[in-house]
Parts: sequence; C-alpha cells; structure tokens
Amino acid sequence: MTEPPAGPVALHRVDAGRGPALLFLHGLGGDHAVWNAVTPRLSEQHRTIAVDLRGHGRSPAPAGGPYDFPALQGDLVALLDDLRIERVHLIGLSAGAYLALAFTLDHPERVRSLVSIAGGSSCDKHTQAIGDRWARTYREEGPDAYVLRLVKDLYYPDWAEAHLDVVDRLREQAREGDFAAFARWGAAIRTFDVRGRVGRVNRPTLVVHGMDDQVVDVAHARLLRQSIPGAELRLLAQTGHLVPIERPDETVVAVQGWVAKVEAASPPPGA
Repeated sequence: MTEPPAGPVALHRVDAGRGPALLFLHGLGGDHAVWNAVTPRLSEQHRTIAVDLRGHGRSPAPAGGPYDFPALQGDLVALLDDLRIERVHLIGLSAGAYLALAFTLDHPERVRSLVSIAGGSSCDKHTQAIGDRWARTYREEGPDAYVLRLVKDLYYPDWAEAHLDVVDRLREQAREGDFAAFARWGAAIRTFDVRGRVGRVNRPTLVVHGMDDQVVDVAHARLLRQSIPGAELRLLAQTGHLVPIERPDETVVAVQGWVAKVEAASPPPGA
C-alpha cells in the first residue's frame, strides 16, 4: 500500500507590503480572496500574507494526506520558515480562527498576537449541525441549492439582499472546490475543542464577532474574552459570519489599531 504523503504543503499566498507581518487564514471551503477588501489597505503599512490552506484555492490537495489541525499547522510553520518570518500577527476567520488559536497554543514562539474573527475555542453541536446541513443540501439538492443555503447562513440578511453578486462568487467556488478536501478538514473541525487549554494563551488577543452570526454563536466570542487573559472583544451589530466581507472597513480599523497597539506596548516576545 502506498503511504500517504508526509510533510508540509507549499501554500499559495498573496504577499504584499512591508512592515510588521500579518498572516491571514480563511475558513472551510474559502480561500485568500475572503480578505480581498481588507489586505490591500492594510498592506500600506504592514506586510500582509493571505494564504490558501491545503486543499483550498490554489494550494495542493495531497491525495490521502492528512487534513487535521497538526498538518495544517505544519504547513504554516513551513510557510513562515520559507518566508524567513520569525513571528506574525495571526488573523483567522471561522475555522481559520480555530486554526489560528490552535497554532498560538502549539507554536507561541511564532505568534506576535492573535486576532480571532468569528471563531471560538470549540466546535459546538450547533455549528456541527450547520455543517451537516450544508453537506446534506449539496448531496441531496445540488450545488445551486447549496449556494443559496450558504448565503442564508453566512450573511446578515440585509447585507445579502444588497450584495446578490456574492451568489456568483459562491457558485464559482462550488464548481471549482475540492469537496473531498473540504470534507476531510470539516471532519477535523467537528472535533475541535481546546477549551481546556485556551486559558494558556499568552499572546495579546483580539476577538471580533458579528452579533448576528448564524454559524458560530456570539457566545463563543464572549467565552474567549473571559478565558484568555487580557483579551479584548469587539462585537459588530447587524453582522453575520463573514465579517471581513460584510464589514471590511471595520475589520481594517480593528486590525490596524490592534497591531499598532501591540507593537507599541512592548517588544516582541524573546526580543
């Protein structure tokens, strides 16, 4: 039997700007484009690196390879080593926020600060049920019904009605995405739970969450704020799950202000 490929995957990335390095992680089924309204403005003062995680976007999907959190973390370590970046401000969205939190716990020496957007310290039964519904809709009703279900779940209703072009973007992803890879990372996401460790996060942490998030309940943001020493919380009214798409201006202001505050407060850990 052929052994599954081991080792990190070389991740596709969009790398721009100079200054403190910011690494952006998308969620399940997404790609670097989720940050397209955010990174160009942030790259005026920072180095922004938005990646496609393994099996997503333009990054390879290793046949038979692992899609668990340790494997994805290994890809990020290899990326930072390749780019010769010692530490980053790590910014994750949704499942990418799960990954960012896990990475901060397991590789704190590579993290300058953490920004969790629409994330949490565990994937609860509600979020699992949402994922099950997406998979069932795609399997039983087809891609178009699946995309419409995503729009209803991911976005605040008023925003979705005013931005119907988002449906075209999601349809494109549904046609081009590797659903085998999505399903395998999705299986790992279902079991994500670091509630017993989250209090050990020792990097400055900002938590951002939409108050009308239908995928990851806002209670998870409040729990992160309570669990991580010194964490700050920003809640956005009339905002769904995909904060950087719905609220790019607010996301830029939050990240820019956060990074400036962290950089001014103290030298990087180990300096």
